[in-house]
Amino acid sequence: MARSPALLLLALGFCEYGHRGQRYDIRAKFRDKITTHPKVRQPLELECLTSKEDSGAFWIRQDKGGSLYFIVFISSLSRTTFNGNEKTSKRFEARKDGRFYRLVVKSFTPQDEGTYFCLMNINQVLYFSPGQPAFFPVTTTAAPTTTAPTIQRGITEKDPCPRTLDTETSKGKEINFFCDIFIWVPLSGACLLLLLALAVTITVCQQTRRRRCRCKR
Repeated sequence: MARSPALLLLALGFCEYGHRGQRYDIRAKFRDKITTHPKVRQPLELECLTSKEDSGAFWIRQDKGGSLYFIVFISSLSRTTFNGNEKTSKRFEARKDGRFYRLVVKSFTPQDEGTYFCLMNINQVLYFSPGQPAFFPVTTTAAPTTTAPTIQRGITEKDPCPRTLDTETSKGKEINFFCDIFIWVPLSGACLLLLLALAVTITVCQQTRRRRCRCKR
């Protein structure tokens, strides 16, 4: 696309910007009202609205560095002339629809970013529309957050093996456990013997009582 010098030479061919205070309402904007930013590899359609009939419109783009690029001229009969005096373009589509001059970026890429303007030549005077910015949204990445290491109870940084109980405490519990075994096991055996002796005594007493009852008869 042609850079800014070509447009500057074109502007010098006209008398002045504006004509005796006369103004024309020219607006460049996204066709879809809900569009705020272009999407990668997606079509983007812009439109230029005029307040009256005219002789055609130019679409130009200004990049981040301030350079201007010619895109297309659309005549009042909807005939298009792209850069290099071409009738068609692989990257753009353009047409006139009533009072609208429409421009379509077929597949929006980073090289298409910039501010888009609509220019009109009315009575040998150039009229510029306000610019329509078309940039990808700025993405910010949050810095990674680091959390302090947590030390569990009974675990030290130097000791790779966790210890839930103190060594002396565990030894004391083991000793108490063995003592309980030596005390309660004999007691349990003695209780069992007493129960057996009691059962035998009851059985013998019942047999003796039955014999006495038979003798009396």
